[in-house]
Amino acid sequence: MLKRAFLIACTLTLTACQSTKEDSQANEQTQQVIESHTVPSQIQPHHGVEHVQSFPVAPIHAEDVWERIRQQISFAPSSHPRVLKRVNWYLQHPNYMDTISQRAGPLLYYIVTEIEKRGLPIELALMPLIETDFDMQAYSHKHASGLWQLTPLIAKHYGIEINPWYDGRQDLIDSTRVALDFLTYLHKRFDGNWYHAVAAYNTGEGRVLRAIETNRKAGRSTDFFALQLPRQTRHYVPKLIAATQLLKQQLMPFPAIANTPAITTVSLPAATILDRDPNWSMLAELNTGYARFPALLGGPNRLIMPIDKAQQWQAYAKNLPTMPSNQWQTYTVRKGDSLSVIAANYELSVSQLKSFNQLRSNTIRIGQRLILPVLADQHYTYTVKSGDSLWRIAKQFNVSVNKLKQWNELSSSTLQIGKQLTIFLATP
Repeated sequence: MLKRAFLIACTLTLTACQSTKEDSQANEQTQQVIESHTVPSQIQPHHGVEHVQSFPVAPIHAEDVWERIRQQISFAPSSHPRVLKRVNWYLQHPNYMDTISQRAGPLLYYIVTEIEKRGLPIELALMPLIETDFDMQAYSHKHASGLWQLTPLIAKHYGIEINPWYDGRQDLIDSTRVALDFLTYLHKRFDGNWYHAVAAYNTGEGRVLRAIETNRKAGRSTDFFALQLPRQTRHYVPKLIAATQLLKQQLMPFPAIANTPAITTVSLPAATILDRDPNWSMLAELNTGYARFPALLGGPNRLIMPIDKAQQWQAYAKNLPTMPSNQWQTYTVRKGDSLSVIAANYELSVSQLKSFNQLRSNTIRIGQRLILPVLADQHYTYTVKSGDSLWRIAKQFNVSVNKLKQWNELSSSTLQIGKQLTIFLATP
């Protein structure tokens, strides 16, 4: 009780900070909180030195995933002003972690397990918190997408599929694999310095390398906090450090997430369109990589599934439509057609078109009937008018705001009059 009262008092004090002088006082008070709760005692706050202890390579058992992370944190705490400023922010928003834990609930166990398998620092599991607040459909103005904010260039370099039907950057499994591959590469590229690697993940390795070289030539420190980097990056690493300190030193509650698997994967035929059974509506939230859900096309032929639904799914999946139905249409081949021409007209790949029609070669003949997903031809271009909002447009067309953002690569909810939006309409 005394600890809770003390933290609340500090939080109320910090809330009143407005001016630069008051910010400095808040940082002092926050540092006192940090020092009074630092555990273990041999770890002391440092000022800008990138010190990382050795980290365990085997999972540590706990009832709560946050506790599992907390027990393995190896980054040393910091009293740098940028870190303290972010700690202040967290303490002033005590409900923030409620939202984070709710979003991270189905995802965090998987992410932590993948990090542990690779023997990477457990702190990397908090990067989706810094990047997107655990929003799998997030977009940035730089065209980065998904939980880990991967750019198209990085995603494709590491083998992620991006097509009109599927964007693997918004898939938990694909994006986590690529993010950890990329971070592993950056860690090696920066000679084992995780702060430099994480900064490069945010702003690009070339920019960090140049900043290091500039300081080296000038005889200055190459410590992360001494580098001249873009403003966003200067605050990016401190945000990660601040989050680890909050968790490690238990400065604020992290609502519990059960330390048990929440999801599994199930296989799919090469081309599947779900029906409108409401029992499976939650699949859209777990499989955001499929841009035109419930059309599960162009992806890895698998679904992420709540683990307690897997057996029920197996029975349901036996009757899934994978051949013509009211969700498919027929197309008659005309003179001049080829698979590549038809595929381009319907925003498909040739391999998808062949898969739908069980074709073994690229040869087609005039008059031959092919099947195509109905959703491939049901798109609408909407021009934004005065008074429009994403919420209003989504309601008008019976789609979600997140899907509008995904289809149009929107990083915010702000719209400009005259902007054209693409909307994919499912058949009733």
